[in-house]
Amino acid sequence: MLAHKIAPLATLPVFAAAQPATAPARYVVHAAHIYTVDATRPMAEAFAVDGGRIVAVGTEADVASGREGWGRLDFGRQTVVPGLIDAHGHLMGLGLSLLQADLVGTTSKADVIDRLRAFEATLASGDWLTGRGWDQNDWADGEPFPTRADLDAAFPDRPVWLSRIDGHADWANTAALRAAGLDPDAPAPSDPDGGQVLRDASGRLTGVFVDAAAGLVERAVPPLAPDDYAEALRRAFARTTRFGLTGVHEAGIPMGLFPLYQAAIAAGAFPIRVYAMITPDEIAAFCETYPEMLTDPSGRLVARALKLYADGALGSRGAALLADYSDDPGNHGLLMRDPAALQAIVTEAMRCGLQVSTHAIGDRGNREVLDAYAAALSETGGGPGRHRIEHAQIVALEDIPRFADLGILASVQPTHATSDMPWAETRLGPDRLRGAYAWRRFADAGVRLALGSDFPVESADPLLGFHAAVTRQDAAGQPVGGWTGNQALTRAEALRGFTLDAAYAGFMEDEVGSLEVGKRADFVVLSQDLMRVPPEEILATRVVATYLDGVAVYEAED
Repeated sequence: MLAHKIAPLATLPVFAAAQPATAPARYVVHAAHIYTVDATRPMAEAFAVDGGRIVAVGTEADVASGREGWGRLDFGRQTVVPGLIDAHGHLMGLGLSLLQADLVGTTSKADVIDRLRAFEATLASGDWLTGRGWDQNDWADGEPFPTRADLDAAFPDRPVWLSRIDGHADWANTAALRAAGLDPDAPAPSDPDGGQVLRDASGRLTGVFVDAAAGLVERAVPPLAPDDYAEALRRAFARTTRFGLTGVHEAGIPMGLFPLYQAAIAAGAFPIRVYAMITPDEIAAFCETYPEMLTDPSGRLVARALKLYADGALGSRGAALLADYSDDPGNHGLLMRDPAALQAIVTEAMRCGLQVSTHAIGDRGNREVLDAYAAALSETGGGPGRHRIEHAQIVALEDIPRFADLGILASVQPTHATSDMPWAETRLGPDRLRGAYAWRRFADAGVRLALGSDFPVESADPLLGFHAAVTRQDAAGQPVGGWTGNQALTRAEALRGFTLDAAYAGFMEDEVGSLEVGKRADFVVLSQDLMRVPPEEILATRVVATYLDGVAVYEAED
C-alpha cells in the first residue's frame, strides 16, 4: 500500500538520459550452468543475443557456429537464469519507504523511537515524521499494539505517522491526530467500512488505525512533490536491479503515476518491466483512456489488471476468517467491502477486459473472492482470464481445488510464511494451519503459482523467496526440516514461479520468463548454481549481473 495518495503530476520531473549501452549489439553468452526454464531444453551451454532478443540456444559449438565475429560474454563457472520477476510488489511503495524512517527489524518501541530520532535530524521544522516497518509481533513487551502515548513523549509537537510492516495498520501520535482534525480527548469516531479504529478503555483514540480507518489521518499527510516521486523511483531501481529483478507486477498503482513512469522510459532510465494493476476507482477512466497500454511497444510498462482488496492482514488481525481468531475470541477480521459490492466490481472489470487480482489472506476472504469470481465468470465469460488471488495465505482445504476449477492463479509470497511462522499458529490454531501457506497443496491440485515478495512488506530479494519456497526456513535455517515442511516447492517449481509462471500471470510468457529463441534477452548471472548447492548455501548466492533487453542494468563491483 502506498504511503501517500497520488494526484496526477502536473509537472513531470526530468530524468537524466541513461548512458549508452556498452554491451555489443550481437553476442554469445556462455556459462557453466544455464537454466532456460524451457521444458523442451531445460539447460544449455550458450545462447546468442541480437538486438536485445535471443536468436539461438543450445550447445556452445552450435550457438557459436556462424557467429565468429560476434561479441562474447563468458561467465565461466557462474550460473545464468532468466530474468527474475516478482509477481507481487510495490515499486513506488518501495521507493517511498526509502524516503522514510526504516523501522523494519525493530525489536521494541524504544528501538522505534531511537530510529525515529535519528531520522528526524534530516527533517525541516514542520515536516511530518513518517516511517514504515514496525511489527508488534517482533517486540518482547507483549503488548498487542502500541499507542500514541508511546510516541508523544519523544515527539510532542511534530506529527508522526508510521505504517506497519504489512501496510495494513498505522500508528499516529497525538500531534498527527490534531493535524487531521481528530480530538484525542473525545470519543473515537465510528469504524469506517473495511477498517477499525482502536480505542482505549475510555473509548478514546489509541493512535492505531487498521486498514480503511487509516484514511482518517492519512488525508492530512502533506503531499509529496513530483521530484520526491522521481527520487523514490530511482532508489527503488537501485534496489531491484541489484537483486536480479527484471520485472515486477505492481500491485496497485494510481494512473497519476503513469506519466512519471513513461517519462523515465523515454529517457532510458527505467531498468525493469512493470506489469501494472490499476485501482478500482479508476476502471472506467482507464478503459476509456489507456487501451494502448495493453500493447506497449517498449515492454517496460504494461497495464491490463485491476487490484482489489477483499480483507486485511493476519498480523494486524484484519484478515477475514470463517471462525474467530484463536488468540482473539469474537474477532473474525475485516472484509474491505460487502460481498455484493465485490462481485459488482469484479464483473465490471471483467467486462472491461481487465484481469482481476484480489488481495485475500483469510479463509473467509479467499472464499468470498472465489464466489465473486465464479459469479462474474458465469455472467461475463471472464474477459481476458488468468484472474488471480493475491496472497491466498489461509484457504479452507475444500476451497483449494476451486482455484483450479475456475482457472484462478495463486499469487503467493514465500517469505510471508517464514516471517509469519513464529505467531501464525497462535492466530489460527493447528487445524487451520493445514490450509495456510499451502503451496504444495496448490501445486498438487493443478493451480499455477506465481511467486513474489510483496516488497516493501518483505525484502525485494527474490533469492530470499526462492530459499523460503524450497526450505520453509528463515535465513538462519530454522526450523530444522522447515515449518510445515511438507508444503515446500521443488527448486524447479520455485525458479519457474519467479520466471515463466510469473510472466504467464502477466500475459507476458511469449516475451519473457525463459531463455528461448525469439524472447527478450532478460537474464541474470548468479555467483553459484542455486539449483544444486546444499539448501543451507542457497542464500550465499550473489547476483553478479542483471541484463534487460540484452543490456546490463546492474553489474557487481567485484
